[in-house]
Amino acid sequence: MERTIQEQVVEDLYTEALALADEARAVFDLRDDTGRGDVNDRVRMAVSIEGLRTTTRVMHALAWLLNQRAYYAGELTRLQMLRHGKLGEERPSDPENMELLEPGARGLIRDTERLYARIRRLDEEQRQTGGEANDPVRDMQGRISEAFALR
Repeated sequence: MERTIQEQVVEDLYTEALALADEARAVFDLRDDTGRGDVNDRVRMAVSIEGLRTTTRVMHALAWLLNQRAYYAGELTRLQMLRHGKLGEERPSDPENMELLEPGARGLIRDTERLYARIRRLDEEQRQTGGEANDPVRDMQGRISEAFALR
């Protein structure tokens, strides 16, 4: 089966989001933080807050991408995707917290923010066009599915 450009973009973004989710888990895993007595409470709080924001950002991205994948697999209609596949709201990082984090954590956060921004642009474009930029065959399949689902 040949993929459309949109499907390939979604697959590539999904792969990137999975990698970032795994990296976020490793970077913000606070279980090993107990042995580092030199880390003050402000830094721990910044790590906790930014870790939560980062993982939430990545999970919103993954949820959106999974809805897209379900649509392309024929498991969701275009209407269902547009109704229930909205990208979750982003909570941007706090500059004061960012100053307290190690460079690797800051880089990861920026990577997730860039990923989210790319997905947000796709979501906005899709909503402006009503998803009409997608494959016409899939659109017809979606209309047929909707017609039979109502009976």
